Amino acid sequence: MQRSDRIDRAAAFAHKRGMTDDKTPPRTFKGLIRWAMTPPQAWGVYLLAVLLVWLVSFYAGSLKPKKTPEASPPPVTAPKS
Repeated sequence: MQRSDRIDRAAAFAHKRGMTDDKTPPRTFKGLIRWAMTPPQAWGVYLLAVLLVWLVSFYAGSLKPKKTPEASPPPVTAPKS
């Protein structure tokens, strides 16, 4: 077997970069969105969003409203006749 033949076979079985099953988180925002939309992660993202909406609405509902100064009744005036 010649050396060039070994190199050709090695090149044929070389790892192709575009065909990976890499499960590591992506490094760009667009990649993060694409990663978050895949089925197992999509469930987690959805549940996290629902929980976040519930927590914000619960917090907003538990706040006490600002006290407004009580409106005094309008001054009573005698009718002009």
